[in-house]
Amino acid sequence: MKTIDILSKGCVCVPLVATDKDGVIAELVDALDRDGCLTNRDQVLAAVLGREKIRSTATESGLAVPHGKSPGVKRLVMAVGKPTTPIDFGAPEGYPPSDLVILLASAIDDTGPHIQALAKVSRVWLNHDFRDEVKSAQTSDAIYAAFENFDG
Repeated sequence: MKTIDILSKGCVCVPLVATDKDGVIAELVDALDRDGCLTNRDQVLAAVLGREKIRSTATESGLAVPHGKSPGVKRLVMAVGKPTTPIDFGAPEGYPPSDLVILLASAIDDTGPHIQALAKVSRVWLNHDFRDEVKSAQTSDAIYAAFENFDG
């Protein structure tokens, strides 16, 4: 699986307007909805927010990966957002705020692809060159290009 196969250019938001976790999640769900990826925006938003309330999806390396499974989406989709300043995603003590937020949404019965996408996103983020490119990116096109360049 390549993340670029589930990411549309219209679903990359740089910079994010929202400055808090719930706002960022809503903004990325709205990007998916505008791009025609969702059948029910509110169901997807509720699923992702509900999952995030169980446990923060922030990582120790400045990435947050909010995700959810919902009947409001027919296939696995992804949205990416880069905040102007890193956002507190409710990470455990000692974790930095999030420099990048990658939201994944999939259909209820899409467990395998959903887990594969979570793993792929984590592997791509571990690449220091990818992280450097993302951190220096100033536009949605630059973030999308980073996924194209490092998604192999």
